[in-house]
Formats: sequence, structure tokens, C-alpha cells
Amino acid sequence: MEHYLLEMNNIHKRFPGVYALRGVSLNLKAGEVLALVGENGAGKSTLINVLGGIHPKDDGEIRIDGKPVEINSVADAREHGVSIIHQELVLVPYLTVAENIFLNREPKRGGLVDYRTMFQDAQRFIDGLGLKIDAAEKVFRLTIAEQQIIEIVKAISFQSRIIVMDEPTSSLSDNEIDALFEHITALKSKGIGIIYISHRLSELARIADRVTVLRDGQSVGSANVADISNDEIVRMMVGREMTRYYTRTYNQATEEALRVEHLTTAHVKDVSFSVKKGEILGFAGLVGAGRTEVMKGILGFDPVLSGSVYVGGKRVAIKRPSQAYALKIGYIPENRREESLFSFRSVQYNLTIRVLRSFIRGVSVNGAKEQKTTSEYVEKLSIKTASYATKIQNLSGGNQQKVVISRWLAAKPDILIMDEPTRGIDVGAKAEIYELMNALAAQGMAIIMISSELPEVINISDRVIVMRESRISGILERSQLSQEAIMQYAVNL
Repeated sequence: MEHYLLEMNNIHKRFPGVYALRGVSLNLKAGEVLALVGENGAGKSTLINVLGGIHPKDDGEIRIDGKPVEINSVADAREHGVSIIHQELVLVPYLTVAENIFLNREPKRGGLVDYRTMFQDAQRFIDGLGLKIDAAEKVFRLTIAEQQIIEIVKAISFQSRIIVMDEPTSSLSDNEIDALFEHITALKSKGIGIIYISHRLSELARIADRVTVLRDGQSVGSANVADISNDEIVRMMVGREMTRYYTRTYNQATEEALRVEHLTTAHVKDVSFSVKKGEILGFAGLVGAGRTEVMKGILGFDPVLSGSVYVGGKRVAIKRPSQAYALKIGYIPENRREESLFSFRSVQYNLTIRVLRSFIRGVSVNGAKEQKTTSEYVEKLSIKTASYATKIQNLSGGNQQKVVISRWLAAKPDILIMDEPTRGIDVGAKAEIYELMNALAAQGMAIIMISSELPEVINISDRVIVMRESRISGILERSQLSQEAIMQYAVNL
């Protein structure tokens, strides 16, 4: 009989109006990486929150080293050696690395914090992973990849034997992913069991030993990664064949929607390009190449030092985002949680906030019109929510993204800038967003898509602009698109 470090048997969890987990089972061996996959809303986050003590289970059993345990709080989870590293990092930016590692459990001496011991202990944990990070460094000075590793150090400092990593590579470059995987391999060698949540199925063969698939709050199967293909995993996740993943019908776009000439800001240099109505223009390049910064200049977030922007053939001066929005330019930012969502407000509020003025009559809001608009886009984009009053933070990542997109569709833009539109969402939701982008382009909308996923860029774009070191390094027509061609321009091969 196999020995498991962790067993979660027949776990059930209900929320008002939602049966989130319906008898889910999962097991994990010491020194193993178990990939946990499923569409957004499948129950992955809820299951992990049960394990981490954030949401106590309603029914079922959790065993660690074969012994039943009760986990009803985060403190319980830590006491049993469980740590969760969430996708949205929870480090305090203006504290030091050491202060973050020992936050709320600082070593004391004579009733005061013993900073010397704290920094020494933190540095020892950091050095133990072979990192070149100073424990006295402020966290905001670290890269996202380094912050991710500090979360791992923090988990080790709790003497965790079970570490859950939720989408750990979503904001990392390829080199940073390689370094993270080396650290995960080192943790495996110490006998630590890792539950690895990712929508990037291509990563599983590199780092995972087994995979468990959830769908609609239920376990639908587990397998050794070596014995199952990505296509089989996708079929288990969505319950059907994905016959058309990338949906794109190409249009004969001729009329110019937006033109940028020699745009220079503090972050980008001499950028020129145009996008036509009905066209999807992809922006590719390495992290930090300046893609997002170009859009920030166009939209008025960053001051333009020189250059010109034309909308519909007319030169415009955009000094602030509200002027861009008035010109019917929509913007879906990369970090939807921090820049787009009002997390504690309802789905309806988040969806209609951009067009709320159109519902105001006198001193009150016409609730019927607001609800009609919400209903239209919830139905049109197949947004899964218990009700329009549900807080948006309770929706899956894919459904949150659909709400943000709906907000802009309700405002009827002519140009839509989408920065990493499918980051952190599952394959089914990705396919739906690709289909939506295709439909919007067919209706004449000009779309600019920034993406770090090269298959996405290649299969969705009419043309691709590649950036390197704050400048455009190449422009590729559809017939020229390949991963090799894009990377040549991205890294100057």
C-alpha cells in the first residue's frame, strides 16, 4: 500500500447558491509535484483554500501522514506543515525581505524585536536555496521572480512539508521559470510535496510527476504525467473535444483606426505603427521590452515627450486616459485585479461602471436599464455567476476577465487595447475570448493585443510588432509569423 503525505478524501464545500466541491479527492506523496488542473470555476482554488484553512470543509476527511487532521484556520494549516503561495503575492513591499519572512512572528528579546537574529535566520533560509538576495533588501526592489522565491523561503521557514503554488509562472520570463523549476526540484529532493496549479499545460511535462483534473467541483481523474497527453488532459478538463481552439477568420482591413508616429516617452523610443479597423495587431517581445509602456503613452498614462497619435486620421493630443476613452479607445490592462476590478463590489457594478452615467435620470440610477445591460453581456459572454449581486472577487479568473471585457463592450469602443487578455485563465475560457476577439474584429473593431504566449500571438494576429529594449525591432506579416521569427527580433539573433 502506497504511503501518502497528504490525502484529501471526499471533500465537500458549499457557498450561498454554489456547490463548489462535490466529493473531491486528491493525494500527494512526499518529494512529488502534483499538478492540479481544471477550468476556472472547476474548484481548484476552493480545494486549496480548504487545505489552507481559509474555507473549512463542510464534509470529508483530510489526512497528513495517514493521520486525520482538522484544518479550520490558516494557523491550523501551518501547524500541520501546509503553506499556500497564492498567484497574487501577499508580501509587504516597503518591509525588508527578513521582515516579510517573519511577519507577525518576529523573534523577540526582552520584549523587543531581535532584528539581528531575524536577519541572520532569514539570510540562512535564503542561502539554503542558493539565492543571492540580501535579507535587508526592501521587497519592492525585487523582481516578481525574486518575490516568488521569497514566498517559497517563507514557506520553508514555517517548516512546511506541503507547499501549494498557484500559477507561479504567470508573470515570469522563460529564464525566471527555469530558475523557479530548479528551486522546485531542490524542494522535491528534501521530501517536500508540492501541489502545482497552472493553466500552462506545456509546463507539466517539465516539472510535474502526476496530474489531477477537476471539473465542475468534482475529481475526474489522475494520471502520471508521462502517461497522458495534453489533449487528453484538455478533454478531461472541459468534458468535450476542443475542435477549434484558436478561432480566426481574416478580414480585408483597409481603413486606418489608429496611427502612431515616432512616439517617445520616458520608457519607449521612436515607436511608429498603425492598426486598421477589423484588424488584430499583436505585440510580442520579452518581459520589459516596452510593449505595455507604448500603450501607456498612447492612452495618456505616461507623458509623451515627442511624436504624434492619430485616431481616425485626425491628430489628437491625449494627456490623460479620460481623453483616450472619450475618443472610443478601450483598455484592458495586464493586472486586472489591481487596475480593473472593484473586488468587493458586485458583478453588475463592475460591468456597468464605465457607462453608469447613461443610466442616471435626475438624481437616481435607472436600475432596470442597468440590469438589462448586465443581463445582455452576461448572456452574450457566457459569464458564470450566481447572481448579478455576487462580489466579483468570488468569480473565477476567466469570468472576471469577461466582466472587464464586457465593461468596455458596453461603452462601444472603436479601438480596444488588450494587455495579456488570457493570462491566468483556463483553456476553455481562452477559446471563448479568442472567439469573441474574432467576432469583434469581424464587426470592424481595431484590436491591439499584447501577449507573451507566442502560439496565441501567431494564431490570433493579422500582423505582429516585436519590441526589444523599448523600441520596435520588427514587424511581421501573417505569412511570416513563426515562433522562431518572433524570437529572432525579440532577442536580436
